[in-house]
Amino acid sequence: MLITHDTRCSLDAVVDLVNTVPEDDAAVDGLPDVAALQDFVRNHDISDVGMLSEFDLSAVRKIRGRFAGIFAAPDARTAAGMINELVAAAGTTPRLTDHDGYDWHVHYFAPGASVADHLAADCGMALAFFVVAGEQERLRRCEAPDCRRAFVDLSRNRSRRYCDSRTCGNRLHVAAYRARRKEAAG
Repeated sequence: MLITHDTRCSLDAVVDLVNTVPEDDAAVDGLPDVAALQDFVRNHDISDVGMLSEFDLSAVRKIRGRFAGIFAAPDARTAAGMINELVAAAGTTPRLTDHDGYDWHVHYFAPGASVADHLAADCGMALAFFVVAGEQERLRRCEAPDCRRAFVDLSRNRSRRYCDSRTCGNRLHVAAYRARRKEAAG
């Protein structure tokens, strides 16, 4: 599957956005305030975003929940329906652009769109490409029992099971090794 630079940037943004959702009631929200949203926008080089407000923060949190639902979708039809709703509500307006040193690429958000609509359009389309390619199962959640972080499995054989931000796979492999050694030592 060919993933262009702008699609990869949108995938990174949507994964990071979904992973700001608190994992439980005791966890801290990864987007606690407008300053955190500004950092998110800056860290992901999201273009055409003006001054952010509490309204923007609330809107981004709402679409974040909708994106989380796409990662949890049981099948491509469900994911497609969720993506269609998200992208349609954003008022998608595809247009070619070359800015900030990047060659021609497609922006899906309308000029002057809010940051929430920008994310919904561009990130929604990035996820749509996976559904169209029959690769919806690559939109995953970490299989570690104590972690449910989202990620996009870009491995050749679709075998990635753990997120890479918490070294979940390594931690579980070490725990399994120690359990085997303990059992063998009897």
